[in-house]
Amino acid sequence: MNVFGHVISWPQLYGQLLIGLINGSFYALLSLGLAVIFGMLTIVNFAHGAFYMMGAFGAYFLLKLAGLDYWWALILSPFAIGAIGAIVERLFLKRLVGLDPLYSLLLTFGLALIFQGLFQNFFGASGLPYAIPKQLSGAYNLGFMFLPVYRGWVIVASMVVSFGTWLVIEKTKLGAYLRAATENPTMVRAFGINVPRMVTLTYGFGVALAAFAGVLAAPINQVRPGMGADIIAVVFAVVVIGGMGSIMGSILTGFVLGVVEGLTKVFYPEASNTVVFVIMAIVLLIRPAGLFGRAS
Repeated sequence: MNVFGHVISWPQLYGQLLIGLINGSFYALLSLGLAVIFGMLTIVNFAHGAFYMMGAFGAYFLLKLAGLDYWWALILSPFAIGAIGAIVERLFLKRLVGLDPLYSLLLTFGLALIFQGLFQNFFGASGLPYAIPKQLSGAYNLGFMFLPVYRGWVIVASMVVSFGTWLVIEKTKLGAYLRAATENPTMVRAFGINVPRMVTLTYGFGVALAAFAGVLAAPINQVRPGMGADIIAVVFAVVVIGGMGSIMGSILTGFVLGVVEGLTKVFYPEASNTVVFVIMAIVLLIRPAGLFGRAS
């Protein structure tokens, strides 16, 4: 196979497809959290990358300081970082209710810089190793390629959590209350529901999704203070392409763009770092609300 002067082997193509699916798994989880927060609360959460990084560090602390393994970290770290997110919402973001979303963007951007700076000051910029759990080590021989067990687990876990979240928000009574609270909070209060608490829990849940992605990424990308800053721009592009606030749009676009980015590295490596943003520009020209978004 010869494209743009490059000879492409099938193992190389399959390998990049796998890398694309893995990156797409992280894009889907992170953009899902952003879509939940923006769609339900109209908050542009630029601190999302920092919470992703903190989720990975939470797993590292649980292993090194408490001796807890990966499976405990996968539960406890998102819960703890989600609680921190809930505190951030109560202390800071709650005061911006009713204001232009630009204020929440500026505030969360500042928080992201603070969090990243603090972790970099204490732990440096280099990565800290986090071992793959023994139960997920090794690889499966699929005949045409070897699939590392852990990378397969990341893809499956991301899909299950992403589509499970979509089902809860779109198909359950809780999701109906959440959607109603964003459109008519007064009516929801009339049913005896504590809307401010619901807002706080929703923000905390969106942050926990970012932390969950961070724990999944820790054995692959190592634990670094800058890992959130490296990915957040692409994730925002994914959200814009899928449609701001669209849950299913964020999930599908995250996986698809991960694969597109992986294939671009095979066929035209020079464009691999910009292909997502080129797609975003084209989509915005044709459909400003995004592929799955609704014009306001």
